[in-house]
Amino acid sequence: MRISTISLGALLLAATAAPAFAQDTAPPKPFTVTGGVTLTSDYRFRGISQTDGDGAIQGTVNINHSSGLYVGTWVSTIDDKVSLPGYGGAEVDLYGGYTKTLDNGFGFDMGLLYYYYPDGDKGVNTDFFEPYASISYGIGPVSAKVGVNYAWSGQKGLINKDDSTYVYGQAGVGIPGTPVTVTGHVGYTAGSLGYVNLDANDDNYLDYSLTAEAVGGPFKVGVTYMDTDISHAKVSALGGRFDEKLARGSTVLAYVGVSF
Repeated sequence: MRISTISLGALLLAATAAPAFAQDTAPPKPFTVTGGVTLTSDYRFRGISQTDGDGAIQGTVNINHSSGLYVGTWVSTIDDKVSLPGYGGAEVDLYGGYTKTLDNGFGFDMGLLYYYYPDGDKGVNTDFFEPYASISYGIGPVSAKVGVNYAWSGQKGLINKDDSTYVYGQAGVGIPGTPVTVTGHVGYTAGSLGYVNLDANDDNYLDYSLTAEAVGGPFKVGVTYMDTDISHAKVSALGGRFDEKLARGSTVLAYVGVSF
């Protein structure tokens, strides 16, 4: 009788444990949805303010497939009086691509980005496409990334319908024992979006920044120092105003966000 009782108990234990085991090893869902909302004291696009130095609210939603394919949108308020006259009050970035992280720490990301300004003034050419690609590497708290964005010529939303290239590199390190990561970034703009100088022959500039960001659960908070090598003679081509604040890009901005 004692042996039978033990056997019955073992069978009951196995029966109750089996569903839990199956649940633990269930395959991941093919689709996941992620996103977030951020408040920032200034929206800077490659070093140049898109909000006339004022704050912005920004949000993003991504639909990710387990294969690495994804689509998403990113939205920000902008200034359509000084920084981007005629562009309306919002920038909507629509994108889709493919990303993969390999077992050796390397990863890559490639896709197509579309800049869309839904309430821009009639007759103002604003929208354009920009393919992108990047390679990243991470080991422990250290990460690095290099990438390129390229908008082909002939698009009405580009200045003079010229093509535009943005090449960048960045590196980050997590500070041990803290939720803080420090990231440095350097970018080079050339072509249509590089016309930020009174000299019509100068179509390129550098932007660089240093960011300290702390993450706790779904919340993040950060501070960024950002500047460019645009001289006093340069102006924001998109803003079209002789304003040093817009042109040179030097600023310290802060942001806070929540993700899901």
